[in-house]
Amino acid sequence: MRLDHFIAKTLDLSERDARFRLIERKIVVDGKTATDHRLEVSRFSRVEIGDRILQEAVTQHYLMLHKPVGILSATQDPVHRTVLDLIDCPDKETLHLAGRLDRSSSGLILLTNDGRWSESLTDPERKIRKHYLVETDRPIPAEAVKKFEDGFEFQPEGIRTRPATLVIHGPCHAGVTLEEGRYHQIKRMFHRLDGIRLVSLHRDRIGSIALPHDLAAGDWRPLTAAEIQSPHPS
Repeated sequence: MRLDHFIAKTLDLSERDARFRLIERKIVVDGKTATDHRLEVSRFSRVEIGDRILQEAVTQHYLMLHKPVGILSATQDPVHRTVLDLIDCPDKETLHLAGRLDRSSSGLILLTNDGRWSESLTDPERKIRKHYLVETDRPIPAEAVKKFEDGFEFQPEGIRTRPATLVIHGPCHAGVTLEEGRYHQIKRMFHRLDGIRLVSLHRDRIGSIALPHDLAAGDWRPLTAAEIQSPHPS
């Protein structure tokens, strides 16, 4: 919300009077005197006027979790353990997932209470790349590389998948890079290859954020400042 709108709403003033407060240098945002009425404030901003606190800042949280197989990518469930059950973090009930994994899959999960940040990761138009390691129940044919690049028709959705990169590491092992995340997408693409099924699926990267080799399954940690600032593909 724009700062003058916030002040007007909070103090029940006209926007003209709110701007006068700014001109008089009476408004402090995150410890700094604010004069620009166009400044954007969010629930993560601390806003003060004189000795009065108009809004306390909510602490921002950005976490990564190494999700084990069998854990549900959800914040709550009456039957299954969820990713939040693995996290011991203040305000964890405010967290949501920036992308999911199937219960039978493992790997990198990102959680935050910053909606704008998570939207920047999940917006299809941003084309954030996600990398997965897969094991199949039978050898992967060489022509699968071209088929992944060409895309697959998904019915009944009536869509065609975007070009994906398939790198075959061994007869039954490969890496897959996607710029989207359709329902069971990788499983469905492999199944189009004469019924190939996945034995395992593991996500090890979202954009430029990689799952560390020393973060064990079930463990989590806060993201670094660099990871928070650069979730983009490279």
